[in-house]
Amino acid sequence: MDKKIVFITGVSRGIGLEIAKSFLNDGYFVIGTSRSNFNFNEALGSEQCLHIPLDVTDRVQVNSCLEQLKTQERIPNVLINNAGITKDQLFLRMKDEDWDDVINSNLTSVFNITKLFIKFMVKDRSGKIINISSVAGLMGNPGQVNYSASKAGLGGFTRSLAKEVAARNITVNCIAPGFIETDMTNHFKSDELENILKQIPANKMGNPQDIADLALFLASSNADYITGQTISVDGGLYMN
Repeated sequence: MDKKIVFITGVSRGIGLEIAKSFLNDGYFVIGTSRSNFNFNEALGSEQCLHIPLDVTDRVQVNSCLEQLKTQERIPNVLINNAGITKDQLFLRMKDEDWDDVINSNLTSVFNITKLFIKFMVKDRSGKIINISSVAGLMGNPGQVNYSASKAGLGGFTRSLAKEVAARNITVNCIAPGFIETDMTNHFKSDELENILKQIPANKMGNPQDIADLALFLASSNADYITGQTISVDGGLYMN
């Protein structure tokens, strides 16, 4: 690829921030989004990046983001849809807004952002789209009907879009992390963590760098013949 510009949603912490650091170190100009203001340059220790405060569920904001990038001539050729939320609750107690918020943040947002950039990739006949899913979308998880449904939907989105754009030299893949050491998992009590580790053949949790390394590979020319795949990074938790 002649240009190396990556657009990553949800970069303020955890997996998204680690992905941003890895792509920066590989020579990319990194555009990152999060809902709140965030000193992205300081977090990455570089000026080769741009932070855009963005609600990925708001199509007015999303379209405004595109106009900003067109003005700055920063249209990405790699897109990483990472932003997502959880609102866990047993299904019988789940509120309508718990369902709507998770589906909109985790699935509809991917439609919004991908729709924004796909036409440029088609025109250039080149592009990489990487969606961050979850093993919950593959195996299900009690208390996460909304989250699991959103991530399972992301797998279908990935496979279908991959078939549509493969002839244009665009690849679309999914990464499905298992239990990764982030803010979202740090709240586990010792007995909960022990039970989780018993389910993982590798007997350990992963770290955000594991996800970042795979994302960097999928964005490279070494992965040009890989598309429509959901790749689990979970220490063997889910084996298909």
